[in-house]
Amino acid sequence: MSHSDPSAFNPLPAPVAILALALGGIELMFFAAEQGILGGQAGVGWRAAALQDYAFSDRYFEWMLQNGQWPLDGLMRFLTYPLVHFSFTATIFGVVFVLAIGKFVGEAMGGLVAVAIFFVSSALAAALYALVINDEFPLAGAMVGSYGLIGAFSYILATTLEEMGENQLRAFQLIGFLMGIQLLFALLFGGPPHWIADLFGALIGFALAALVRPGGLIARMRRD
Repeated sequence: MSHSDPSAFNPLPAPVAILALALGGIELMFFAAEQGILGGQAGVGWRAAALQDYAFSDRYFEWMLQNGQWPLDGLMRFLTYPLVHFSFTATIFGVVFVLAIGKFVGEAMGGLVAVAIFFVSSALAAALYALVINDEFPLAGAMVGSYGLIGAFSYILATTLEEMGENQLRAFQLIGFLMGIQLLFALLFGGPPHWIADLFGALIGFALAALVRPGGLIARMRRD
């Protein structure tokens, strides 16, 4: 008689569940508005208005840098852009990654840490993306933060494989597979190079996990 892995049925860490519910709830509001259920005729423009007000803007960030001014409306976009999406499909992908990878990272490092990695990766990756790429198209959606969680997942898996004496390169198969798909789509269909922001998110998530995980770099520095 086969036995299921008990860890697969562990409760989802509450902070991760709240994040996923927030992403899904905002999208359901937009979807209902676009179907005419909420907001009447004005509801059709809710998504566009939210993207205008809360998505990350490269132009706005460059203006802040050039003028040395940091209005709240500009700073908050580092944390609000992961919560709004361009489409229902994009939201589904974001929620699935947050639930699946966030559960793993949350169980290993704590739910609050997982959510912190999501938002810090999103914010820092957006800043790096704006510094490296001159993109007029706004950055929005949960995928950058999700890649941050994937980076943290890769670090956790790499350290586990190291302890088992196995090949640590296996820990990066998921990132490699997903980035390969994104590059293929970019080559075939074009569009803004948001995969670069995703890559930054993964690298930052990996670094954050290395810093804060029990037994990670900070713990080692304290021991030394």
